[in-house]
Amino acid sequence: MDYICSQAKQKSKRNTSLLGLSPGHFKEVALKILPFGTISVITFFVVGYKLDTINLSWHIIPILILYPIWGIIQQFLVIGLVAGNLQHLKAKRPNTFITITVTAILFGLMHYPDYWLMAGTFILALLYGYIYQRSRNVYVLGLFHGWLGALFYYTVVGRDPFVEVFGRLFL
Repeated sequence: MDYICSQAKQKSKRNTSLLGLSPGHFKEVALKILPFGTISVITFFVVGYKLDTINLSWHIIPILILYPIWGIIQQFLVIGLVAGNLQHLKAKRPNTFITITVTAILFGLMHYPDYWLMAGTFILALLYGYIYQRSRNVYVLGLFHGWLGALFYYTVVGRDPFVEVFGRLFL
């Protein structure tokens, strides 16, 4: 949090845009992700049908609203900070392929021990890393992360994150 505040205090659009915190390129990034998102959703339902793990309920609605907020935070922490800072190292800067791959591996490992989530987030982070390197906007990446993540849980993984998080409060 101190890092974010120090960047904000510098009042530099350049610093916030380097971290992906600028609203610029919103439509451009959304249009780049939309085909992948569409194919992903279709794939989730096909895999979920084959595995008999589709678990849709009204619980998905609050998750589709809330999970993108957490998705934006995750995208900022992993893509914005890690990839953004790796790309701007002054000495021994890794090439784009290494930056994207390291970031994707880290993002996948953050979802341990669920191997489905690790695989899904690794693939997602490869695409997001590539897009981020060209059009920095963690807001769109986080929105799609939240929506795809929610659908992934309810279709492929067969879990209900609403019950897991709020079950004791509401059920």
